[in-house]
Amino acid sequence: MKNTNYIFLLFVSILFSCGGKQEKKSETDTRTIFKYNEMSGVSSLDPAAAKNFENIWAVNQLFNGLVRMNDSMMVESDIARSWEITEEGTVYTFHLRGDVFFHDEEHFKGGKGRKVVASDFLHSFHRLLDARVSSATTLLTNLDRGERSNYRGFTAPNDSTFAIYIKKPFAPFLGILTMKYFSVVPHEILEFYGSDFRSHPIGTGPFKFKTWEEGAKLVFVKNENYFEKINGERLPYIDAVSISFIKDKETAFLEFMKGNLDMLSGIDAINKDEMFTRNAELKDVYKDKFIVQSQPFLKTDYLGILIDDRFKAVEYSPLKHKAIRQAINYGFDRRKMIKYLRSNFGTAATSGFIPPGLPSFDSTLVKGYDYNPDKVKELMFLAGYKEGKPMPEISLYTTEQYLDICEFIQSQLAQFGIKINISVERAAVLSEAIASSEIVFFRKSWVGDYPDAENFLSLFYSKNFSPEGFNYTHYRNRQFDALYEKAQVEQNDSIRFRYYRQMDKMIMEEAPIIPLYYDQVLRLVQKNISGLGANPMNLLNLRTVKKENDKQKM
Repeated sequence: MKNTNYIFLLFVSILFSCGGKQEKKSETDTRTIFKYNEMSGVSSLDPAAAKNFENIWAVNQLFNGLVRMNDSMMVESDIARSWEITEEGTVYTFHLRGDVFFHDEEHFKGGKGRKVVASDFLHSFHRLLDARVSSATTLLTNLDRGERSNYRGFTAPNDSTFAIYIKKPFAPFLGILTMKYFSVVPHEILEFYGSDFRSHPIGTGPFKFKTWEEGAKLVFVKNENYFEKINGERLPYIDAVSISFIKDKETAFLEFMKGNLDMLSGIDAINKDEMFTRNAELKDVYKDKFIVQSQPFLKTDYLGILIDDRFKAVEYSPLKHKAIRQAINYGFDRRKMIKYLRSNFGTAATSGFIPPGLPSFDSTLVKGYDYNPDKVKELMFLAGYKEGKPMPEISLYTTEQYLDICEFIQSQLAQFGIKINISVERAAVLSEAIASSEIVFFRKSWVGDYPDAENFLSLFYSKNFSPEGFNYTHYRNRQFDALYEKAQVEQNDSIRFRYYRQMDKMIMEEAPIIPLYYDQVLRLVQKNISGLGANPMNLLNLRTVKKENDKQKM
C-alpha cells in the first residue's frame, strides 16, 4: 500500500497547490482531510437530486437551506435567522441572515460569490415543482399557488424575507424544509450550467467543490467565507473532505483499519464478525483504537407485497390472500435473524411499521407480528392450503446485499410449506421494477426523510400509488386515507399520534408488508476524530469535525 499512499499524498499536494491566487505554502504547512468511502457512488451534487444517502451526504457539505435538523431532531436556524407561522398554520415567513454568500465562481461578477437574498429561494424552490427536475415535487402538493402567493406558492417581498403558502395546516412541514432538496442555489450559475450543475455545484455550505473523478474520488475544500462561527472561530475546522468510491466492502474495510479512511458507516460496510461480539459490543482488542457511534435509525426494512389485483401477476398469486400475508409475517423468527445475521444491530420489527425514535412509536399500543408456528398453520389452513393441496411457489426479489436475510426467511417458511424462490437483481433494476409494479414480492426499506411518522405512513396513502408516489404495494383503504388526511391538519401532537397508531394497526392487519427490523445507525470512527455528531436520520455533518495528529503534509 506504500505506492497507493504516496499517490494519494501527491494528489492532495497538487490539489491544494493549484490556483494562482492562493498564498504560497511553506514546506511545513499542513492540511487536515476527512476521508470516507461511498460504496454506492454519488450520482449528482445538485440538491434537487438529493434523494438518497449517497447524494444527501455530499450535498450537505456544500449547501444550506432555510432551516436544518440538529442531532436532537429539533429544527433550528440555518440561513433563516428566525421565522413565524401564522395561527392557522398556512403561511411560513422566514427572515434571512445578511452574511451568507455563495461560493466564489468565475461566472459571478468579479468571480466572487454574491450575497444570498430571498429571491434566490424563490428560484430554488420553484424549480422543485418540475417533476423532471426533482422528486421533491411530491412534497409540495399542499402548496397554495393562489392569489395570495402571486400564484407561485412563494413570495419574496424584500431581500431578507421569504414566505411559503400552503393550502391547509400540516404539522411536519417545517421538518420537510430541512431536507436537502430545499437548499438555496444561485439561479445564474444554474442557468449557465443547466443539467451540468450536478457536477459544477455552487452553494453556501462549509465546503466548496474542488474536483470529481466519477467512480474514483470526490474532493471538497474549506469555504473560507462560511458564515457560521463557534466562540468566534469560523467553521469548518478541517481543510478538506475526500470521498472515495471503493465498491469492494473488504477493501474499504482494510483501508479503514490502516487509517486511510476516517469513518465507516453502516453494518454492511463493516466486517461485523471481526469487530463486534454477538451482543453488538466492540471487541476488547479494538476498544482503544476506534470510536463506535450507534443509536436508533429512522429506518424500517421490510418485504413488500403488491396487492392491486388489477395486475394479472397479483390475480394469480397466493399473496393476494390476507391470510397468506399474515402467515408469512408469523412464519420466521425476527429476533434470531437479527442476532445471527446482524450481530444484534437493529431491533426485530414486531411493533408495526413506524420505527422507534419517533415520538408516536409505542410498542405497547401497536402490536405487529412475532414468530408463531401455530398461527402459520391455522392461517394456511384458512387459505385452503393443506396436505394434498400445496401452495404454489412464490418469487421474492432482492439485491445481493440482503440475500442472507432472504435466505433465512426462505428456510424458515419452507417448514410450513411456503416455498420461496429468491431472485437477485441489481439495485437500480429492482427499484425501477418495484416502482413500475412489475414485481409482486420484494425487499425494500424506508428511511425517514423528516422525523414524523406521517412520512412512513405516506407509503400506504392511496393517492401516493407508484410510480408517481411511494405506495409500492398499492394498498388502498378509505378509512386509512380519512385518518391520514385528518392527521395532516391536526396540530395537537397527542391526537395526531393517536391517528398514526390507528393507521399502523390497519397496516398490520391487512399485511401488505412484512416488517423485518428497525435499523440502527452504526459508525466506526478513528480515535483522532472529534466533533462528529450522530442522529437518528444518519445525516453526515462535517462542519464541526476536528482531526488531530494526522495532518497531510502539503
